[in-house]
Amino acid sequence: MRHYHNLLYVSHGTMDETEGLKQALNLARNNGAPLKILIVRPAFPDKFPEHRKKYEESLLEQTKTLVKATQAAIKIEAGSVDISMALVGDKTPTINIIQHVLQQGHDLVIKEATPRDKKSGFKAIDMDLLRKCPVPVWLCRPLNQSRQHIQVAVAIDPESQEPSAAHLSRRMLELSRRLADSCSGELHIIACWDYEFEAYLRGNMWIKTSDDEITQTVLKAQNQHRAALDELIKSSEIVGAQHIHHLRGKATTLIPDLVQDKGIDILVMGTVARTGIPGFIIGNTAENIIQKLTCSLIALKPQGFVSPVKALNKGEYAGGKTVGD
Repeated sequence: MRHYHNLLYVSHGTMDETEGLKQALNLARNNGAPLKILIVRPAFPDKFPEHRKKYEESLLEQTKTLVKATQAAIKIEAGSVDISMALVGDKTPTINIIQHVLQQGHDLVIKEATPRDKKSGFKAIDMDLLRKCPVPVWLCRPLNQSRQHIQVAVAIDPESQEPSAAHLSRRMLELSRRLADSCSGELHIIACWDYEFEAYLRGNMWIKTSDDEITQTVLKAQNQHRAALDELIKSSEIVGAQHIHHLRGKATTLIPDLVQDKGIDILVMGTVARTGIPGFIIGNTAENIIQKLTCSLIALKPQGFVSPVKALNKGEYAGGKTVGD
């Protein structure tokens, strides 16, 4: 997937994040891009300030050891990827991460999804990044099969009323196509439609409309939605094996169900937003879908999205300690 050029991998520093790191290192190698590893340091007790430096050094050493082991596991030669590391505190992790993004010009944030008691959904820091980070966010879950068998899907809405929606959908189609081509070669395209007034029209004795007329109205709505979907796919100019899932019903149920049924490993989707309004990013539909997902997620923002996190002034730094590879 050749697209991103300045990657940021977010690490908790205290967990085994081998799977997420594998995906970040592979992506950096395939793109010829530098990879910065930002370690969100757990809060250290104020009672022991003299031990904080040693604690931070131990976290950096643990991460370096994990990077070397992961490089060996996926056969990436030492030095072939430009890797740097930095430490930040976890009191305001999302702010620190996004300030790094803004200051360093990162164009993709990669993070292993924080484990939850239940298998689906994402925890607070992950959701905060999805809401506020101005660049695409890749929340990784372990991939339990070889790259050649990884299934990629993209969820789009060809009839969204947002002005930037068509542009965002084309970006999602292009990105998911490149990602699918680097994996199994197959892309699943998901779009949901409905005609919510059908039950009302058929069950209302005061409406003088025949069942045939209602059926034709519903069929027309379906065909219009499918035509808009086909036109959007055509305008993206993507080619290759693809499976189009044109589903009737609520996206909040249908998309997670299809992800589960088809064994989708990575879902690409956009988040509903009003451009120019800081922080207004995830609508109810998108959030309900996200909280039911059991796969990895790549979330894109529409053009013009403004993060509520303020960029640092010139000369300021997002905190923490930077270390070379």
